[in-house]
Amino acid sequence: MYFYKYTRAMAHPETGGARSRPAASVLIVDDNVDQADSLAALCRVLGHDVQVAYDGESALQTARRTRPEIVFLDITLPGMDGYAVASRLRAEIGSRLQLVAVSGRGRDEDRERALGAGFDHFLLKPLDPAFLESLLG
Repeated sequence: MYFYKYTRAMAHPETGGARSRPAASVLIVDDNVDQADSLAALCRVLGHDVQVAYDGESALQTARRTRPEIVFLDITLPGMDGYAVASRLRAEIGSRLQLVAVSGRGRDEDRERALGAGFDHFLLKPLDPAFLESLLG
């Protein structure tokens, strides 16, 4: 299987049927424009309000303005990496924010570092649309 997911205690809601909660405010941060835009399109199809940023500083500015509920954050960003962005987001927006680390590297050390840095979930690229839908509700 090409997709692995790692989370802190995460319940997997059933997919299909009526949405169990209202649309989420989502921020997607990835320097790979195609990947970010594709994930944004999928989230919009699922009915969510989506913003996209392609670097750390833009992500922080967008988050301050839109106050997202969930952030899909690429770990390997140029300049300010995903760990630094996550730390600042936690400090500025708080613990209610759900942070999802998105990485092309799936070693145990990568997963442990992300979860240890305060991410709620660790997802390996490419993202599984069915799991994405269950995560967003």
